[in-house]
Amino acid sequence: MVDEETERELRAQLTEAFEGADFPVGSQMDLVPALPQGPSTRFEAGDVSFTAMELAAKLGGQQEFPYSDVESLVDDVMDGLEAEGML
Repeated sequence: MVDEETERELRAQLTEAFEGADFPVGSQMDLVPALPQGPSTRFEAGDVSFTAMELAAKLGGQQEFPYSDVESLVDDVMDGLEAEGML
């Protein structure tokens, strides 16, 4: 289990990375152009580290596209990370 600081930091990184997407987004592929380094964009906080590609592979079944805004997307990503034991 990670601490609240790590969760806040990850949430902020995910929001910053995905807020530039052209919402609404209908699939994971719609998010790739918004990522600063594409699928190899890395998210790190505390002891947690993963790339966007790893995130997509792990959370494919956790996300419910389409998303109309970055907040609901990031909420689901954070819930999925916890459900998959990545947090």
